[in-house]
Amino acid sequence: MGGPLLNGRVALWLDALRTQLWPLPVLAIAAAVALGVGLPALDSSVEGQLPGSVSVFLFSGGPEAARAVLQAIAGSLITVTSLTFSLTVVTLQLASGQFSPRLLRTFTADRFVHGTLALFLAAFAFALTVLRSVRDQTSSNTAFVPEISVTVAFVLAIASVVCLVLFLAHLAREIRVETMLRRVGGETRATIDRVFPGDRPTNGAPASQQPGGFPITAGSSGFLTSLDKDALLAAAVSFDAVVRIDREPGSSLVEGVPFATAWPLEAGARPGPEAREDLQRVINRAVGSGFERTSVQDVAFGFRQLVDVAARALSPGINDPTTAVHVLGHLSALLCRLVDRNPGPEQIVDDEGRVRVVMSLPGLPALLDLSVGQIRNYGAGDPDVARRLVDLLYEVGWCDRRGLYRDAVLDHLDRLRSAIAAAGYAAADRRSLLDHAGSCAAQVQAGPADVSLPK
Repeated sequence: MGGPLLNGRVALWLDALRTQLWPLPVLAIAAAVALGVGLPALDSSVEGQLPGSVSVFLFSGGPEAARAVLQAIAGSLITVTSLTFSLTVVTLQLASGQFSPRLLRTFTADRFVHGTLALFLAAFAFALTVLRSVRDQTSSNTAFVPEISVTVAFVLAIASVVCLVLFLAHLAREIRVETMLRRVGGETRATIDRVFPGDRPTNGAPASQQPGGFPITAGSSGFLTSLDKDALLAAAVSFDAVVRIDREPGSSLVEGVPFATAWPLEAGARPGPEAREDLQRVINRAVGSGFERTSVQDVAFGFRQLVDVAARALSPGINDPTTAVHVLGHLSALLCRLVDRNPGPEQIVDDEGRVRVVMSLPGLPALLDLSVGQIRNYGAGDPDVARRLVDLLYEVGWCDRRGLYRDAVLDHLDRLRSAIAAAGYAAADRRSLLDHAGSCAAQVQAGPADVSLPK
């Protein structure tokens, strides 16, 4: 796709490959089998011709020793691979139960895990393939030991042992909530930069719907995962229409239910039933849907993941307000990054500058609601969480130099003050929090000119 968004389906396929455990290990196995077939042929062609300075580093045992080494490597590595898979599954279960089931994509996209599994399986496949080329001395055949191949198998085995140690250390780091929050935050920042780039222009007046508009129904059920901007523009130009996508990426689509609207570009035009069906078919091909949300074009998905972690941390069964405070720090950084990006619907124009496609994308008020609403409901009873919520709203108001979202920030501060007033705090804690919230509200109301950090 042109512009800041990638081609929807291509980006979706790339993201699906990135979040699957099997592609890299399968490629590694194929390469190992090919190497296990080709390297013994090289061994055979250079047998007895290598200089002593090289052959001294190669395997020097006979056929029985070579078989023993290769069998030991193959047997041990398949066991280690099973252990690695088991540890990975346990980590996924822990992430799902302790943090949020929507974080599984983040863990399955871990390239270190992919590389570890690929190395183990490649070493196993290589050792097993080379094993078939080892020959004993018989009346019709001479003994053959692929010295280079056995040496390579030995090196792969040693590398696998080192990688196992590194994998255990990596796994211990990955299951820490701080690491997980950093990864989700980084992925969300990348999505923000892709969907709302820094040079994004402010949209003009929204395109007004002309008479003759008709709904576009979804061709399949699932989550709206991607929008192909070029394909939507081409469809609108081809059918001389204006297309408005009424659902944001991440929204749920239901087959047969309208998710977009189209109307003729020229007033008074009346497209026939066949033209409407053709346009609907083309638009559905330009819209990707899937069984789960992804971060390809769905900015709100990262916010949803972080809020889920905070909500789970604030549940009575876990009761971990410190994690919720850390989540609010990441949410604040993301919201402040968005303030000057003009988030909201995107209008796509044709070569003559006429609006032909309007894509629904989340605005800052909606993302602020998502970030603050649920955490306020669950965490307003904890003074540390309530204070960090106040600070988040103040930070967003500070970064809003143009005052575009001042009303939304002040509205959330008012709601938060009401929640604090109704919470079961000690009188001194309630008074301190209300004073802090009132000071922040006054600073936001005054604007950024003479703002000082609240006490």
